[in-house]
Amino acid sequence: MNGAESAPPATSAPSENPGRPMGTERPGWVPSPAELSDVELLLDGAFPPLTGFLGSADVASVRTRHQLRDGTPWPAPITLAVPAELGSADEIELRDAEGAPVAVVRNEAPWTGGDVVHVAGPVRAAGAPGGALRTMRPPAAAVRESLPDRPVLGMLPEHPLHLRELAQLRQLAEDTGAHVLLLPRLRGPRPELLVQALLAARPQLPEGTTIVPVPLVRRDDPKRDALLCAHVAAAYGATRLITTTPLENSPIPAVEPPEFVRDDTDRWRPATAVAPARRRPGLGEDELREHLDTGTPLPDWFTTPAIAEQQQRLHPPLSRRGFAVLFTGLSGAGKSTLARALRDDLGRHDHRAVTLLDGDEVRRTLCAGLGFSPEDRSRNVRRIGFVAAEVVRHGGAAICAPIAPYRADRDAVRRMVEEVGGFVLVHVATPLGECERRDRKGLYRKARAGALPEFTGVSAPYEVPRDADLVLDTARMSREEAVGRVAALLRERGWVRPWE
Repeated sequence: MNGAESAPPATSAPSENPGRPMGTERPGWVPSPAELSDVELLLDGAFPPLTGFLGSADVASVRTRHQLRDGTPWPAPITLAVPAELGSADEIELRDAEGAPVAVVRNEAPWTGGDVVHVAGPVRAAGAPGGALRTMRPPAAAVRESLPDRPVLGMLPEHPLHLRELAQLRQLAEDTGAHVLLLPRLRGPRPELLVQALLAARPQLPEGTTIVPVPLVRRDDPKRDALLCAHVAAAYGATRLITTTPLENSPIPAVEPPEFVRDDTDRWRPATAVAPARRRPGLGEDELREHLDTGTPLPDWFTTPAIAEQQQRLHPPLSRRGFAVLFTGLSGAGKSTLARALRDDLGRHDHRAVTLLDGDEVRRTLCAGLGFSPEDRSRNVRRIGFVAAEVVRHGGAAICAPIAPYRADRDAVRRMVEEVGGFVLVHVATPLGECERRDRKGLYRKARAGALPEFTGVSAPYEVPRDADLVLDTARMSREEAVGRVAALLRERGWVRPWE
């Protein structure tokens, strides 16, 4: 049976998709990260009865009836979108972001949805799996066979487990006599840190707990997502799923974790065993995030030192994470001047390495050969965004100063960067008349004369940002004041520490 749909194609990738046809006998394609995650789960047998990507009739059935055409319950479409030129290929080699072959999909029943073509058909492995996390995940059938012959509690954590959750898990395992199967959902820029946090919790986990990391992407619909978790957990051998989301038509029953509270001795106990007057407040999600954002140590009653260390690696303080500032505006607005000044100030006051991605310099290097058509402008900005995201991923600061005239491209850069760190969009809203007055290169004059047919603000559009974090008019303020406002915003949001 065919099967599978992932999240929609990633829109945050550069427009010149690295997965374009490779010119080989069997065309190649690099799916979105979400789609690649679905490919891995299909290859592992974690989506039974699906063995590949769903056709249009199955997708319609799943969306309307939560079941495949043959009546088999199934919660979420599993699909693969490809460019139109690949839609008629008999087979397509699916590759990861580095270009390594992952799988081959047989395109038995392609279908069109919206503006893209979807491949429908079974997938098979294209090579031996690689990577430390991949080798920690045997096929689902092998995991099932390795489990003891008793009830199995499945759980798909997305965050480290702390003392309260660990106490709940131990209580559930004791009450049901069950083995525990943890299937951490690999997410974020460093998914291995979640696995390490769970491994650090082994002394507090029920004896023999099995840990198998799975790349299951979160679906937008919480109920469909919880049901998909239940299907995956069942595929790996769970007989019950620990979840707070009610499940209907689930392959395995849901079990809610028992209520645990902290008593006046800082112990986590069942709520029924602690009188209300002796209960002490815990650490809510917002308080936990504040601790992590500011680098405040986590309390001993909340977690163990080993788990806290991994949690803080997974979620370092804001002042140690990377961030990007994207200046956007018309030519002559003052973007490059402000970007250089901000770079210099950060270099004096902040510990991060700062990378300046200025419009003119990038055009001569990273984006050499691109013109000024709408398509090339988009490529220019998204290439800048890709590099900025990599700088941020590794803890640096990226200061970008392209014109970036199109809202969709700025949105794409924001998504790329916010996946790995902080992002600030600054609209340098200097009026067109002032930009023309400053025109030392005579570009506006040439554009007005028709010599530059696609010049932003004159003969090509500039889409004014509606989501700018800061709006600056350099005709009304000095360079120092403008840069001071950007720096103040970065300090206010916690990305940089107060300057002495």
